[in-house]
Amino acid sequence: MDRCVVLVDAGYLLGAAASLLAGEPTRSRISVDHSGLIQALRRQAEADTECALLRIYWFDGAPDRVPQPEHRRLRVMPRVTVRLGALTRSDGRWAQKGVDAAMHAELTELARNRACSDIVLVTGDGDLLPGLMSAKEHGVAVHLWAVQAADGDYNQSEDLVAEADERRVLDRTWITPVVHAKDFTGVCAPQPAPRPEIAAILSAPLPETAKNANGAVQHGSDSPRASEGESPTEPPAPDGRSEDAPDTGGRAGPGGGPAPRPEGVPTPKDLAGLGRPTPGTAPANGPAPGATLRWSSDRGWVERPAGESPETAGLPMLAQLTTAEQRWADREEDITAVSGDPFEVGQVFARRWIERLIVPVHLEQLSGEYPRIPHRIDGELLRYAARFGLLAHKDDQIDEHDRYAIRAGFWREVDARSGSAAERAPAGE
Repeated sequence: MDRCVVLVDAGYLLGAAASLLAGEPTRSRISVDHSGLIQALRRQAEADTECALLRIYWFDGAPDRVPQPEHRRLRVMPRVTVRLGALTRSDGRWAQKGVDAAMHAELTELARNRACSDIVLVTGDGDLLPGLMSAKEHGVAVHLWAVQAADGDYNQSEDLVAEADERRVLDRTWITPVVHAKDFTGVCAPQPAPRPEIAAILSAPLPETAKNANGAVQHGSDSPRASEGESPTEPPAPDGRSEDAPDTGGRAGPGGGPAPRPEGVPTPKDLAGLGRPTPGTAPANGPAPGATLRWSSDRGWVERPAGESPETAGLPMLAQLTTAEQRWADREEDITAVSGDPFEVGQVFARRWIERLIVPVHLEQLSGEYPRIPHRIDGELLRYAARFGLLAHKDDQIDEHDRYAIRAGFWREVDARSGSAAERAPAGE
């Protein structure tokens, strides 16, 4: 059948592109227009093989095989299928597991079933040599594509090159329209320090821990799987800092000061203009004596009051505002349109909650709680984020940066919606 299939080893393609454009094979050094890259691969494959494209298979690694934001974007594109192997860390380096085996299996299966006449391989791994030879024996023409090597030398197995029917080199001119080296010249802050281990956080009692009537000690948890109606709480300062000290999450800026505030996150000056407490200050209703829990919504230490007001405790959860039809539509949007970026996840959750409110005043009640998201809503937000593989335990560490970005996205959407509502309100209300 006169159709072509493209098998892409993403680790090879993007790693070699990073070497060529940024000088080192680290994918974090480049930004990729995935939609543009897929279209470029399709056009080139159809031109080289003179066949219509059947499908592009994108093989990549991911921690615990959980799709990352780029995988979520790719897998909903037309004619693209994503296959994930495991991504493990050994001796300080990341390594893919199972990707070569998956490519080999797909290659031989396509050829055996005569699903296509031509197969394009974008890889440099010699482990695929048996699969390539098997495909040729089944009458399939194999095209091997390489990425131009930074040093001008081969970055592919010579045996693989020798067995291929056709070969193409994707040079700098071909790559640069869809892949760009990131500019790190303006970054002067050092790399983030290692985050606390999960075991240390979960085993440490909270400062206000007290024994209940039965003598049992109550502990807090920062797990996204907190009990229904309870918001995960953040751990106390490990180094004995005052709760009013700014929280940099282990990240220091130039001269030892706080790290730069991420783009789009309100500054203390912005908060003052909104009539909200600035980072490091207690809510207006006053804290409970000795309370030292912090909320990472604004990267500042905020004392937690003894309890929520009846109005705040009565704010509806998103699940209560969502019909069965909306649940189905939400899941469809999550799968097809939400990339899984932490900031975006917080925005999507807040947008749905606000749009479905029956009592408009609830938005102003929520807005007045900044930076503290009410318990039940915060717990629901983090459970929603967990669907996208966020908040996962990576290398025995808690990714607090993701939690911060999720809550920052939530408040940014609340700010935008509450501001619009205020502008629409008649004068004197």
